[in-house]
Amino acid sequence: MIHKRCDVAVIGGGPAGLAAAMAAKREGAGSVMILERDSSLGGILQQCIHPGFGLTYFDEELTGPEYAARFYEEAAKEGVSFLLDTMVLHTEGTRLTCSNKRLGMMEVEATSVVLAMGCRERTRAQIQIPGSRPAGIYTAGTAQRLINRQNVMVGHRVVILGSGDIGMIMARRLTLEGVEVVAVVEIMGYLSGLTRNRVQCLDDFSIPLLLSHTVTRIVGKGRVEGVYIAKVDEQKAPIAESERFIECDTLLLSVGLIPENELTRSQGIEMDPVTGGPRLNQYQQTSLEGVFACGNVVHVNDLVDNVSSESINAGIHAARYSLKKTEAPQGTVLCTPGRQVRYISPQQITLDQGREDVTLYFRATAPLKKVRITARIEGTVLLTKRAVRVNPGEMESLTISTKEFSDGQELTIDIEEVR
Repeated sequence: MIHKRCDVAVIGGGPAGLAAAMAAKREGAGSVMILERDSSLGGILQQCIHPGFGLTYFDEELTGPEYAARFYEEAAKEGVSFLLDTMVLHTEGTRLTCSNKRLGMMEVEATSVVLAMGCRERTRAQIQIPGSRPAGIYTAGTAQRLINRQNVMVGHRVVILGSGDIGMIMARRLTLEGVEVVAVVEIMGYLSGLTRNRVQCLDDFSIPLLLSHTVTRIVGKGRVEGVYIAKVDEQKAPIAESERFIECDTLLLSVGLIPENELTRSQGIEMDPVTGGPRLNQYQQTSLEGVFACGNVVHVNDLVDNVSSESINAGIHAARYSLKKTEAPQGTVLCTPGRQVRYISPQQITLDQGREDVTLYFRATAPLKKVRITARIEGTVLLTKRAVRVNPGEMESLTISTKEFSDGQELTIDIEEVR
């Protein structure tokens, strides 16, 4: 077995991994290595040929491949090394067992590790749609890869289940290719993705969005022939008398993303049951010494710009850990979601001598208009801001000073409508 040694090992070469590796190298880490299971770097951005990336981070509009290329070029310039076609099979602390297409089995010993494995799409089996199992059922991301990278068309008359961002973007992409998108069907009573994607991808192309509806059955033998859809009640159960048949030859699923955390769980790292990712502090450090995490492996982000900022933070602190430049903790403050807040990331704040400001990311539990967002520490108001609206599909954030925090305190964030 081949043995390799590095200061910082980054698992995953998508936007999170590239940003973390670049930042670790800039922070002074001696050797930084990205381990990527694909044959090329960039992750999901390689197939996202539409514009809309980089508006926050670069202050300009880029396509997905352009955005990934910027970080690849910077990482390569800094001297980051890349191992492609490399699958990490097992981790034990900061020791990684991998399989490489060319080199075979290998072991990588690192001082610190950054988990940046991203996420995967939820499939038909996981949402248990009844009916036959014909050809023509794809996740939205698979369809995107087939069309944008492999030049393969998936169908001619399409129904999309779920109003996630990839689903809405694919509705527009298919329409531009001459495909008839009959409807986007969403089980919730509100949009799952960004409002801007509804406007640019559905409204601008007159594609119907059916809220509080779901697919109840798939019909077809060799190929999809159609689907039955129905309205749902408040418990999300289909209303039988509202069921109707839609003829189509393809069904795309945009029904959620699952963080890729098999390696994380195998190490016994403390997990957040809401996000499906590891619990972190503001330095992106997990409950396991020397192991950091960033990007969609932590919680599913709606903007890659946020992923980059979070990952740069992870890379900086992974490098400092490898250089033994970390400060001794002086206490911990727990971050607890309050009223109308689904989760907060990071889940805790580690107090040290530096006491830097901390940015907390969170999502609302339901769409609300004219709201007040309040952060409190042990009931005392720290910060308040107003928003015209909040939506579960759009990440919110607050930046908070930690100078007056003490060990054992609890921080909460509440959202409430203002009449």
